[in-house]
Formats: sequence, structure tokens, C-alpha cells
Amino acid sequence: MASFYLGCNRNKRSIVLDLKSDTGRDALYALVKKSDVVLHNFRTAPAKRLGLTYAQLSEANPSIICAAAYGYRADGPMGPRAAYDDIIQAGTGMAALQSVIDGEPRFVPSVVADKTTSQAFTITILAALVERERSGVGQDIEVPMFETLVANVMVEHLFGETFLPAVGTAGYKRILNSERRPYRTKDGFFALLPYTDGHWQEFSIKVGRPELGEDQRFLTLQSRLKHVEEYYALLGEIAATRTNSERSALLADSSIPHGPVNTLEDLLDDEQLKATVFWKEVKHPTEGQLRTTDVPQRFSRTPTELKRLPPLLGEHSAEVLREAGYSDEDIAELIDSGVTVQHL
Repeated sequence: MASFYLGCNRNKRSIVLDLKSDTGRDALYALVKKSDVVLHNFRTAPAKRLGLTYAQLSEANPSIICAAAYGYRADGPMGPRAAYDDIIQAGTGMAALQSVIDGEPRFVPSVVADKTTSQAFTITILAALVERERSGVGQDIEVPMFETLVANVMVEHLFGETFLPAVGTAGYKRILNSERRPYRTKDGFFALLPYTDGHWQEFSIKVGRPELGEDQRFLTLQSRLKHVEEYYALLGEIAATRTNSERSALLADSSIPHGPVNTLEDLLDDEQLKATVFWKEVKHPTEGQLRTTDVPQRFSRTPTELKRLPPLLGEHSAEVLREAGYSDEDIAELIDSGVTVQHL
């Protein structure tokens, strides 16, 4: 199994169904009758061919919620297009934002469009479930990657274009700044942001530069934003005078937001993650010993737990079909005909 698959598919079961066949769609609708939500990421045309539209699913269960993740809103001119993370980062302005640092567009080295849309998908489904508790009726939900990430990017970067007529250009100036970066120290890089006026006064004392607390360029948040390049450049100069551990020790008892720049390897031995037992080790029946993350969120009354390791494709086909009312003979027939697969 690929590491990405292992990271995404804990606590899930896997069933295989050939939805191009009548018997496969019949099995789907048998499952829908006992389900709360059907979610998919097929575009509208293939979704209809496979029987996955809300109109088709609601015939089996009027209270079903059908949640579809598309590349673009289906009724727009780009609705039929396929979309991947790179394409969405490019189209939403996110790649162009990196030009401030690199001089040309760059992709963020994480599948940020996919993951941002997934979070929006989850929130939208939960909202629909709450609404259904009140109305008793299901509904069709559309979560488009493009529009979701545009909203995410432009919440701060609409900026002067928020107002009509515009009072300035788009782009949040504090962030769109080549000096906004992790600062080089004597032995690495460090993140430092004395943001509020209180932070700034405390910072000037902590670093032995009390005169900065009287400098009119940096005295208030408004003045620091006006002189933001000088502000960031000054932080860089100050950070360079100490090591990461010296800087952390100096600011440890302060209210000033700060911290070292961790590599991916550093995270595996991070003190905070160790103290909260974030990294878990599990034994997978086919993949051997694995490291996995804890669920970050905590519930006081219903704590989370790792109940199922990532499944083989079709590992639970027979189990799930049996719960939908299929007999062992029916399941054997579906396996023999290739409509489903059961991997043990």
C-alpha cells in the first residue's frame, strides 16, 4: 500500500462494486437505504451514468444526503473539466502568490487544494446532517475545489478590492512581502512575530533594544504595517545574532509568538508531539510496523480511537453486503460475476 493511502484510510471499510452493471447499482441502492450520506468526486456526467445523482439516490432513500466534490461548480463553463491540486493552485492565484518570494509562480509543496476542499467537504456534510435533523429531508451538496480555494485565498487577499469602488489593489500587503520569511539564525532558521503593540514593547526589552519601543515607525500596529518591509528586515537582523536554542530560551517566558523552523524529520522527535503522544505505532497485517498520526482533535466524552487499519481493496465487501441484506449465496454470485471483489 502507498504511504498516502495508509495516511488517508484509517477507520474505514472497503467494498468493491461495479456500478456500470445493474446488479452493482442495485447493491449500491440497498446500501443507500441504510446510509446517511453518499459522497463522491465524479463529475456530473459520469455520476449520472453510474447512478450517483441525488435524484437517483433519493428514490432509494428520501433522507439521503448526496455530497459531490467537483473541480469547478457544475453549472459554470469549466464544470465538465477534470481538476487536480496543481491545476487548482494555479487557477486560484495561490501559485502566483509565491512570486513575491521566488520571482515566479510556484506550487505550495503540499496538496493544499485537495486538503482545503476536503475540510470544506466535511464541514458542509456536517451542516447538512444538522439541517436534516430539523427538516427530516436530505439534499444535494456541491463542493467545488476551485471556488472553495478562491474563497480561502481571497478572504485576506481581496483587500482593497473588497470595497466598491476599490480603495486599493487586491493582495494583503503584510503577507505579500519578500521580507516575510523565517529568519536565519546562527544555526538554522527561526519564526518570529511580535504582532501586537504589547508584543512589540516586550520584544524590545527582551532583545536588549529598548529604543525600539519608542521608534515611531514601529510603535503601533498601524505604523508597523506602514513600514512592514523595514519591520521584517529588522526582525531578520535581530534573529541572526543568536542560535535557535538561545532565541527560544530568551523568549520562553514571553507572550511573543515564536518558534524554530522544523524539518519534516524534526517533527518525528518534536517535544510537543512526544508529550501529547501524537505519533502512534501500529502493526498492519500486510504492511508490517507502521507509524501514524493521532487524531488531532480531542473529545471529552467520546474520545477517538484507531479501530481499523487501512483496508485492502474490497476487504469488507461481503461484510458490508451482508449488512445490506444480501445472503451468502447472493454475495458468492456477485463475486463470481465480478460485480464485487472480496480480498481476505
